[in-house]
Amino acid sequence: MSATTTARPAKAVNESTRAAQQDAMLNPRFYTTDFAAIDALRITPENRQMWDDILAEFRRDPNKEHFKRNEEFDADFSDMDPALREQFIEFLVSSVTAEFSGCILYAEIKKRIKNPEVRELFAFMSRDEGRHAGFINHTLNDFNVAVDLSFLTKAKKYTYFQPKFIYYATYLSEKIGYARYVTIYRNFEMKPDKRFHPIFKWFENWCLDEFRHGEAFAVLMRSNPELLEGRNRLWIRFFLLAVFCTMYVRDHSRKSFFDFMGIDVEDYDRRVIKLTNLISRQVFPDTIDCESEGFWELMATMYRNTVALREAEQAGGLFGTLKATWYKAANGLVFARMFFRSPVRQALPADVRMEPVW
Repeated sequence: MSATTTARPAKAVNESTRAAQQDAMLNPRFYTTDFAAIDALRITPENRQMWDDILAEFRRDPNKEHFKRNEEFDADFSDMDPALREQFIEFLVSSVTAEFSGCILYAEIKKRIKNPEVRELFAFMSRDEGRHAGFINHTLNDFNVAVDLSFLTKAKKYTYFQPKFIYYATYLSEKIGYARYVTIYRNFEMKPDKRFHPIFKWFENWCLDEFRHGEAFAVLMRSNPELLEGRNRLWIRFFLLAVFCTMYVRDHSRKSFFDFMGIDVEDYDRRVIKLTNLISRQVFPDTIDCESEGFWELMATMYRNTVALREAEQAGGLFGTLKATWYKAANGLVFARMFFRSPVRQALPADVRMEPVW
């Protein structure tokens, strides 16, 4: 027997996995944080019943039997319009990355903290997000482009976020996820002929998981009010705008995908952002004035700048680099103008909980 061992060749990584691995500005990211600070979270007496009710919902696991495929997934999708196929796969890759990011983060928090009830919460949320990611990836596998999630866990860069940033960002991610999924689902209820794949039929119950996760973060933040006071109100405004701007620019960059679904992308983004902003009043003392046309004009300007920025980067050379730098600065100024607009201020409701009635 030879003493020399042959190294096993590295497993080839497909295009979907490479796309999920990228850390571009608008792509979902993987996060790590200060776990000791999360371990110190407390539940105040006035929020105890709401907290117990949320954990009871998680224990019941309402969607335990929901994420099971049926014969509709066995259909032949080989005749799908090539442009639609490409954009649908891009949508699924972005979605599976976001869901798996939550799964990994929540699982790591569960592993690293000792507070039993907070630990239990993150175990439940990791379970849900893993279930979502697996369901999406099964659909990607139907197209022979499944993301290698085990590779992604090791290869994707992790971004450090302070715990309060995790709370703001993940709360908004869960609530805007609910708003996006339920709005798409309602669109297909009215236009079933536009539903080109069965996965969208799962969105109604699916989005209730996202809503429930957001409710848990809302009770956590309301039980630790220092997260919502002082300079943190400015951070809250920053994250609201960052989430809204990211969605608006990304969706408008995929306008043709929304056209395939029979959705006007501008109307969709306005509905989703306004709904998320409304829901967030359960926990955030300051929200965004989304009723002002001035806000939407700035959003549109940011999108146009982003298009010009991408064109300049593709052109390359000194002139292209200078133009790209100018458009980045221009978008920074647009964001600052949105940030310094007067927020909508409201007293926080005594009852944190909301029902997903939309």
